Parts: sequence; structure tokens; C-alpha cells
Amino acid sequence: MKIAVITGSPHKDGTTALLADRFIEGAQSAGHKVYRFNAAFEDIHPCLGCDRCGMDGDCIQNDAIQNTLMPQLLQADLIALVTPVYFFAMTAQIKTIVDRFYSRTGRLHGKKSVLLTAAGSDTDLTMRAIASHYDTLVRYMEWDDSGRVLAPGCPTRDVIEKTDYPNQAYNLGANL
Repeated sequence: MKIAVITGSPHKDGTTALLADRFIEGAQSAGHKVYRFNAAFEDIHPCLGCDRCGMDGDCIQNDAIQNTLMPQLLQADLIALVTPVYFFAMTAQIKTIVDRFYSRTGRLHGKKSVLLTAAGSDTDLTMRAIASHYDTLVRYMEWDDSGRVLAPGCPTRDVIEKTDYPNQAYNLGANL
């Protein structure tokens, strides 16, 4: 299986970087081919709503989403969204990419997907909005939700390292 992993954290060694690393290790151990796109460190731009793409063509933005990520997404069997929770939502970097799915909406339909996310807060509200947004995206894109790791109460890498969440991420990747 071809897997595109999109990370959205500006922290290179943060909580979700660990989840992504472990997910990738698990997926590769199962023989899957993995491509990783670290959105926070790429030249990416938001959708302009110009409709030049017509929902199935090149985007007017000449950036890393158009030139690097989109070809990988089109070939992928599974898309993994990996993001910390920022104010109950995905990071701006992940949201920017999700908005740009518009340019190839039909061709991105029908894939598999996973969500890996971590948050400092552990209140009952922490994961509700991000999980709901992901569920809506999965339904709209007609994706098959292949699993998720939701890690509330993990504000730093040293905290998440002491939990089972990295193992859950590995197992999710290994059992696809």
C-alpha cells in the first residue's frame, strides 16, 4: 500500500512528530511504501477560491502542495493526517492542505485515511471538535477511516513518551 503522511506541527521533535515516526515505522515494517510531507516546513499557500482547477486540475498556486504533495496524494492508497490540536482543531498547516484537496476532489475520493493527534489538554472537549471535523472530512471525501490515535493530556514529548500512544501509532501502521 502507498501511504502519504502529512504532518502539521511546527515542532520538529514534538508529540505528533513522535506519533508520525512510530506510525511510519509500523507501516514500513508491514511492507508499505510511505511518503512524508512536513507541512510546517514547506512553502504552502491557501486555496484562493478562484476555481481555476475546476475541482480536477492544477492549482494556480505554484507551491509544494501542487508540485510535491499532490502527485503523492493522487497515488496514495491511504492518507494519514498527523496534527497537534490547536484550539480544538487541526493546525493551520493541515487545514491549508485539506482546503487544497478541492483541486482534485474527485480523484482523492475513495481512499483510506487515519488521524493521529495529540493535545496538551485532557478535558472532555479536547478531541471532540477535531474528531468531528475529521469525521466530516472522511464522509465528504468518501474515505474509509482506517483508525485513529487521539492522545489528550500530552503537552510535551517527554509526557507522550510515557504513554501507550506511540505504540498505538506503531500498531495502527503495522496493521493496515
